[in-house]
Amino acid sequence: MNVRTALICTLAMLALSLGGCAGEEAPDAGPVRLDDVEVFEYEGERLDSPDDFRENSIAGPQDVDVDEYRLRVTGLVDDPAEYTYSEVTSGFPAYEKVVQLDCVEGWSARVLWGGVLVRDILDASGVQDGARSVVFRAVDGYTTSFPVEYLYDNDIVLAYSMNDEILRPERGFPFQVVAEDKWGYKWCKWVEAIELVADEDPGGYWEDRGYANDGDRDKSFFGD
Repeated sequence: MNVRTALICTLAMLALSLGGCAGEEAPDAGPVRLDDVEVFEYEGERLDSPDDFRENSIAGPQDVDVDEYRLRVTGLVDDPAEYTYSEVTSGFPAYEKVVQLDCVEGWSARVLWGGVLVRDILDASGVQDGARSVVFRAVDGYTTSFPVEYLYDNDIVLAYSMNDEILRPERGFPFQVVAEDKWGYKWCKWVEAIELVADEDPGGYWEDRGYANDGDRDKSFFGD
C-alpha cells in the first residue's frame, strides 16, 4: 500500500468513527423546543393579543413557582389527586380551541387557547354520584364554581397557553379555566385546586357579592 492509499484509508476510517457506520442513522434526540412565539391568526381568523386583556384580578398578578406548584383534585372523588405542572401538561391529551372572553367591564378578547380538558382530569379521579358542583380555587384566594354537567356537556379547557405562548403570570400561569359562553368572572386564573362538592350553588368570590352564579353570557351577570 503506497502512502497516498494509506492516507485515504486513514481519512475514511476517521470519517466513519465520527459519523457512524455506513447504513446506520445517528440516534434521534427528538425535536428541540424553541421559545414560544405568539400567533396572531389561526385558520384565517384574527386573534387578539394577551396584551389586550385588562388587569382586574382581586390581588394583582400572581408569581407561581412552577417547581413548588401542585394542582389538587379533592372533595367528592374516588381518588383525590395532586399533580405537578408537567404531570398536567404532559399527562393528559392536549387540545386547542379559539374562544372569546367577554368581560362584564365591556371588553372582549378572542384567543387560541391550548390546554387539557377539565373532564379528563375529573375522570382520572372519578366523580362520585353525590357531586353536583365543581369549585375552582386560585392561588390568590379567588373561587368560582360550575355544575358538574357543564364540564361534561362542553369541551371546557384548563388552559396553559394563549396563541401558542405559555400563559404569562398576569394571564393566569400556570392554568386558567376557559369558561366558554360564560362571563369573564367565571374564567378562574392561577388555578391550584379543583373541588367536587354536593352543594348545587356553592357560589364564588363574585357570586357571593351579587353576581349570577351561572354566569351565562347571554344573560345579565348581576343576580339570578
